[in-house]
Amino acid sequence: MHLIQTTPHFHFMANYSHSHICQCLSGLLNFRRHFSVIIAEKRHKTGQELAEEVLSLAQGLLHLGLTPGQVVAISAYNSERYLEWLLAIAFVGGIAAPLNYRWSFEEARLAINAVNPLMLVTDESSYARYSKLQQNDVPSLKWHILLDSPSSDFTKWNVLTAEMLKRHPVKLLPFDYSWAPEGAVIICFTSGTTGKPKGVTLSHGALIIQSLAKIAIVGYNEDDVYLHTAPLFHIGGLSSAMTMLMVGGCHVLMPKFDAESAVDAIEQYAVTSFITVPAIMASLISIIRHKETWQGGDTVKKILNGGGSLSHELIKDTSIFFHKAKLISAYGMTETCSSLTFLTLYEPMHETTSQSLQAFGVAGSKLIHQQQGVCVGKAAPHIELKISADASGHIGRILTRGPHIMLR
Repeated sequence: MHLIQTTPHFHFMANYSHSHICQCLSGLLNFRRHFSVIIAEKRHKTGQELAEEVLSLAQGLLHLGLTPGQVVAISAYNSERYLEWLLAIAFVGGIAAPLNYRWSFEEARLAINAVNPLMLVTDESSYARYSKLQQNDVPSLKWHILLDSPSSDFTKWNVLTAEMLKRHPVKLLPFDYSWAPEGAVIICFTSGTTGKPKGVTLSHGALIIQSLAKIAIVGYNEDDVYLHTAPLFHIGGLSSAMTMLMVGGCHVLMPKFDAESAVDAIEQYAVTSFITVPAIMASLISIIRHKETWQGGDTVKKILNGGGSLSHELIKDTSIFFHKAKLISAYGMTETCSSLTFLTLYEPMHETTSQSLQAFGVAGSKLIHQQQGVCVGKAAPHIELKISADASGHIGRILTRGPHIMLR
């Protein structure tokens, strides 16, 4: 047999070396075409259906006149449509600005003026508040689009709907997506714990490098069924959503977090992973503790905590009620596109739960909660970190640099 050597010919699109969050669409079409990748209020969507929805919406945005670098603000509860909008905006080179639906009117007004959006996308829950802004002092705003199909109460209002944009035939290939200047893709607002919420501009590269960190450390993969417990306007919810899109896992979406609904979803859909904060974990445990039967402990394999340290009691309870789950805590911030460091708090072992927890037990608790501060783990592989202490040794700064850092 004679081997014939040939030189492969590759055809590259413009900016072929640049990262783009819509690169996940190729994977969804190639490997998850006929598998459910979205479950939202009992609606299921396959990888192909999600890709088609994103491309249809992207073409509608182009026909409406959205150009690279222009901002689209979104205020809505979690849904599959929210994910589709985030991807469609990015596909055409726009910049999405998710807004916190919990803000007061004044906070919302300041935020939307800070980002100067061309379009404002809301669901029915947010429409009344933002319709006032449209009529007042947002000179950049040209379009107000309703995320959902409007109910009868909304037919009298002069707004566009997503369905009005999806009138053009969809071409699945090639994926000729665009970039905003500097590769910007999201303006994510901080939680405002140290002052007023600030808009942080993040790049495609930052979101992808953060996703790779979570894939490497938490171990997300295409077999995961991921329950969204965090809102998509928060960097924790956003970054984990992007990670699951990259690996091709299945998203389970609830409009807002509710402990009882979350516990039901974990059992109904055999959820394998979710993120949490101490308050969410405490509320889940309180519901599960009073159930006569609990099946979620056999399916959940990965829990990522953020937003504060879990107490030893919560770690213990988690190891009991989610006995097959690896429990990891992360430390991060919006400006660094989510997690900087990771710390494994509990990992299931072949021994009994009580034995494995005892191994962590008092020693682990002392390691995490020290007088000098709290241990938040080890930096992710792509992160460069340095602790800079002042002369007194009590107050210091965390210095970091790398592709995860905000653009501005």
